[in-house]
Amino acid sequence: MIREPVVISRAETPKPADSGLTRRGWLVASWIGFAAAVGAGSTAALRFLFPNVLFEPPTRFDAGFPSSYLPGLVDTRWKQKYGVWIVRRTDGAFYALIAICKHLGCVPNWLQDQKKFKCPCHGSGYYINGMNFEGPAPSPLDRAKIWLSPDGHLIVDKATVYHMVGGLEPAKQYPESILTV
Repeated sequence: MIREPVVISRAETPKPADSGLTRRGWLVASWIGFAAAVGAGSTAALRFLFPNVLFEPPTRFDAGFPSSYLPGLVDTRWKQKYGVWIVRRTDGAFYALIAICKHLGCVPNWLQDQKKFKCPCHGSGYYINGMNFEGPAPSPLDRAKIWLSPDGHLIVDKATVYHMVGGLEPAKQYPESILTV
């Protein structure tokens, strides 16, 4: 028995498995990847030339005329912007309390009806002179330097801080923390 040869036409020739990209496709893809890497590196290098800057309010500010403060009251108008309360005592003297709780750094609130500063975080309480009397605060509120400018305005400087010690009267600790007008 003789077998007849099997003839396969070109149309029926099996093709090799297709890998998806040709040589030219791989070359284009690599150039695109190289360009993306160079672009990312250039962007990072340009960003390095413009550093992040934190703009903080100045430590010294003009608090206005002494006559704009009522005796025996805590003025809270500078709390939001500068973190300071200005207190005018009934005898006319001024002092500036820094609005940062001495326990963990929260911002206390002035409660006018109770005549005290109360920290909302952990319950520390302070009298109007800044002395602590309740809660976990280890020491009284700090005071900032306050003085009268030549034109008659109150000037407060938070760069000079008077760290108060518990149990001692603030006027005896730092007499310069109180401005007598």
